[in-house]
Amino acid sequence: MSAPMLCEGRVVIVTGAGRGLGRAHALAYAAEGARLVVNDLGVGLDGTPAADGPARQVAEEIRAAGGEAVAHGGDIATTEGAESVVRTALETYGRLDTLVNNAGFLRDRMLVNLGEDDWDAVMRVHLKGHFLPLRQAAAHWRAEAKAGRAPDARVVNTSSGAGLLGSVGQGNYSAAKAGIVGLTLVAAAEMERYGVQVNAIAPAARTRMTERTFADTMAAPGSGFDTMDPGNVSPLVVWLGSAASAGVTGRVFESEGGRITVMEGWRPGPSADKGARWTPAEAGETARELLTRATAPGAVYGSG
Repeated sequence: MSAPMLCEGRVVIVTGAGRGLGRAHALAYAAEGARLVVNDLGVGLDGTPAADGPARQVAEEIRAAGGEAVAHGGDIATTEGAESVVRTALETYGRLDTLVNNAGFLRDRMLVNLGEDDWDAVMRVHLKGHFLPLRQAAAHWRAEAKAGRAPDARVVNTSSGAGLLGSVGQGNYSAAKAGIVGLTLVAAAEMERYGVQVNAIAPAARTRMTERTFADTMAAPGSGFDTMDPGNVSPLVVWLGSAASAGVTGRVFESEGGRITVMEGWRPGPSADKGARWTPAEAGETARELLTRATAPGAVYGSG
């Protein structure tokens, strides 16, 4: 007898699901019995409009394999697009169980060359593109809970190692991805009472974004295990989006190849309390002494 499918009957929205990680997630959810809303605006690497329709292609791929999927081409970084993608799930399938926020793009520049438009564009798609669908889905689940239909809902957000450690040349992207971690922690605390769990992943995989930025490390091997295949990240995302992950919320997981790591963020380290105001010289001397007992921070990506 075959094992039961992990997401049988669940309805899942995956944003940015036309390519790369999002496509891998959508296919993996479908393979575990989920019904999908496949969202992708279909833009280029820098966020400019493209001619093809990747969401439709992925939805067709899922249906061809015997699954259920509908395509959604709206811009989830707008209120209208976020409302539309949630409405699509509810009108098509009558419910929503899991939201996977994955949409994003890059506009890399060193800080002194980073224009305001490039900053705003990356913040809009990554950070606002997480907030608006999350807000819309959360409002639905809260209404369900208040009506006595307690959901068993899940949100999986997409941060990055750049958001946890920083990445040279990616000040806008790193700041947006760090913001997603903060948003995840707040949403997990606020939504737990309504039956909603919120977690984040920091994936390392070969996508359109990473192929250019980290070309050497992202190349596919000639043989053996392909550690950068985006499909390696999807099993954890599927589990986090399933009922099997009960009790897991407010966490950040790094996923790369066959490795899964629970990330442990800011927490108090060495401390000193004078019980009165320090002088600047005293504060500096104390800070230096505390640093000798503190754990060194992780290296910033690309810092040489």
